[in-house]
Amino acid sequence: MNEFLGASSTWGSVLTIACFGLFRLLQTKLRRAWLNPLLLSGIVIGAFLLALNIPYSLYRNSSSMLSGMLLPATVSLAVPLYEQWQLLKRNLAAILCGIASGVITGLAATVLLAKAFRLDRSVALSFLPKSVTTAIGADIAAELGGIPSLAIVLIILTGICGNMLAPALCKWFRLRDPVARGIAIGTCSHALGTSKALEMGEAEGAMSGLAIAVAGVMTAVLVPLAAMLL
Repeated sequence: MNEFLGASSTWGSVLTIACFGLFRLLQTKLRRAWLNPLLLSGIVIGAFLLALNIPYSLYRNSSSMLSGMLLPATVSLAVPLYEQWQLLKRNLAAILCGIASGVITGLAATVLLAKAFRLDRSVALSFLPKSVTTAIGADIAAELGGIPSLAIVLIILTGICGNMLAPALCKWFRLRDPVARGIAIGTCSHALGTSKALEMGEAEGAMSGLAIAVAGVMTAVLVPLAAMLL
């Protein structure tokens, strides 16, 4: 089996797209938040690899096409932002303050919880960049002395939680303004949350895409200060 899969350069991409498409269809039909295609696709693919004893390296190599599409997909978030440029200019001060408060609150909560649960310092440092993209978060964790692989897992889980819970949380807290909704989602749950924000509305998606970049820069600047408190 491994030899057959090793000779194919696309089976990982096909498997990933098939799983995501199936769970996306189920979520659309049944309208259940727990039928999240990102979460369930990861579980099914992981179980498939374990059941057939397939090395992760084979899957990673055969799904490299999808990995290569991440950068242009992220850059494409600039399109809705451009279309909402006037909205951005009118609310620039509030947007920057909202992102800053979200970043500071997230870091402060992480420090307090790490102390409350007496987490090992390397583990606690891996939690700090949980709300930024994997490319930024893994480097931040490595620079601070954290565990990059753990940071990546935490970042992905944070994004999935944001993707699943964003609509419900906005409803519970009566957050109706599209700018506020987008900023909150992008600041807390990066690109995975932004994919949900785009479904909620064009303005939400644009503001969430902006929040990813700004929150990433703010986190990179503030994380070393938060690390001094651990």
